[in-house]
Amino acid sequence: MGKRADVNRHLRGPGFSTPVGDPRDARGLYAAMRRFIEYRATIGNTESGLYGLERYIRDFIVWADARAVMHPEHVTQAVLERYQRWLHHYRKKVGSPLSVSSRRSKITPLKSFFKWLTKTGQIPANPASEIELPRAIRRLPRHVLTVAEVERVLAQADTATPIGLRDRAMMEVLYATGMRRMEIARLEVGDIDQERAVVLIREGKGRKDRLLPLGERALHWVRHYLDTARPQLTWNQFDVTLFLGAEGKALSPLWLSTVISRYVEKAQLGKHGGCHLFRHTMATQMLEGGADIRFIQAMLGHAELSTTQIYAQVAIRQLQLVHASTHPGAHRRPRSAPTEAEGANPQPDQQNALQALWDGLDDENDDEQD
Repeated sequence: MGKRADVNRHLRGPGFSTPVGDPRDARGLYAAMRRFIEYRATIGNTESGLYGLERYIRDFIVWADARAVMHPEHVTQAVLERYQRWLHHYRKKVGSPLSVSSRRSKITPLKSFFKWLTKTGQIPANPASEIELPRAIRRLPRHVLTVAEVERVLAQADTATPIGLRDRAMMEVLYATGMRRMEIARLEVGDIDQERAVVLIREGKGRKDRLLPLGERALHWVRHYLDTARPQLTWNQFDVTLFLGAEGKALSPLWLSTVISRYVEKAQLGKHGGCHLFRHTMATQMLEGGADIRFIQAMLGHAELSTTQIYAQVAIRQLQLVHASTHPGAHRRPRSAPTEAEGANPQPDQQNALQALWDGLDDENDDEQD
């Protein structure tokens, strides 16, 4: 009953109150999309995942309807290739083209949609089976922060105010853990285990839980925020959200990126980015500090980093040792020299390891566009 209610709540959600195509046609693309979204909801897709699926399938339906393609069986490989070309030549209001990542995001849900329609016998063949996704040119990110630059960004927060102290604690957690903006926005007070210095991510991407080391420095700032700033921000004693806004309410992921990016701009580094910038930076600095990619994979919550690499589960204690020895911000005072933790073997080819890491980060479909 509860799961069905969740499905119905999504399908009538305010984000998509207006139908596309012909909603009266039970055989049309819109009706087929609604059945697909309902199916994905029943198998446990997250609300944000369902939103992304529907958002991009709706875009295609609008495009197809304008070209008199109204039923799933009318969608051929040629139609989808034409849509790909249209996306390639499309220009935004500012005149810039869609990025490769954006075009991939718009095509990937269609591949899943038509695969499901074929599997369930609603169409005779899958028109998207041979559609290739646009290939991104892999480049090292321009905006990864150095250790000194991280310190400069962190120092921009005015810790004499409740909001500034909250922001410093948030940035310290982002830097220490590399968690996604969605994940830090959903943290609860009880997710912080102060005795063990770890944080629990509940139902991250793919509904997977994971336990991450905080490090003594991030834990220090979280404690300071809990003791000093949060009591001044909260107005509802029953609200367990960890990081609160000025009105005592939970922060939205989009707003989080805006706030963090302002601190980066304020530091005048000539670099740009929000929450994902700290995610990239954490992964880079740990890898350069000697951490094996499998430990960074565990920190990031990646299902995989490449199709040729299979990793075992990483115990939290071992992950804490690797984090403490390879993350520059793990300790309140800088280390004189890093020590090698058990299992933290440096990569034989650091450049290839970095490239594999970027591939994994770039392939995330979190809609985190800072």
